Amino acid sequence: MIAACLGLGMPQANAVEVKVLTAGAFKQVMLALVPEYEKETGNKIVLDNDTAGGLLKRIEGGETFDVAIITPKAIDDLAAAGKIAQGSRVNVASVGVGVVVKEGALKPDISTVEAFKKALLAAKSVAYIDPASGGSSGIYVDKLLERLGIADQIRPKAKLKQGGYVADLIASGQAELGVHQISEIMPVKGVTLVGPLPKEIQNTTTYAAGLSATTQHKDAAQALIKMFSHPDATATLKAKGMDPAS
Repeated sequence: MIAACLGLGMPQANAVEVKVLTAGAFKQVMLALVPEYEKETGNKIVLDNDTAGGLLKRIEGGETFDVAIITPKAIDDLAAAGKIAQGSRVNVASVGVGVVVKEGALKPDISTVEAFKKALLAAKSVAYIDPASGGSSGIYVDKLLERLGIADQIRPKAKLKQGGYVADLIASGQAELGVHQISEIMPVKGVTLVGPLPKEIQNTTTYAAGLSATTQHKDAAQALIKMFSHPDATATLKAKGMDPAS
């Protein structure tokens, strides 16, 4: 048990609410680990997710929280701005980008860069996160289209998601093929993960947790961060399409 290894012990009489702001890619890990944390500590997790860019703006704008889970750079920038406690950053997980189609649909060949390009060009519509929303995968995919020289062909048929799961557009039939972080494909029913992008164009995003500089629940928040990085959490990360941060 993770909790036993952490020495969380029995629920505390002075249980508190711990507000966690998390990027969408880490949401499923949070949902899997939070029940044990709440059971063992008596504390309650208040979870809110957004794109990495959206969270950065909200925290910079003064939103209160106890723990933030974003990219390491965002955590460092917020620490420099006095929003995250200095020295509290812990890298917790990493995830790559994958391709998704509707369940039962023919899986396109994406084994090489050229095959991936052909799959994008052949699809009637391609879904990914709107880069303007600040989602890291959407920003990467949009730039990747330019690198591959197919942006002009793909953008007119793109179905952009403002946040949440790109795979929802695939499951509903609004788009034929989607490109998103693997941990945000796996929770969606009615779709199939084709596989990760070819290694030559893969983009791995690391996520880090940081403690609010003004949290009133430091011990409870630190216990949660410690739980994420414990070796026993590895199985949960992998089950949700992520890997422990190196």
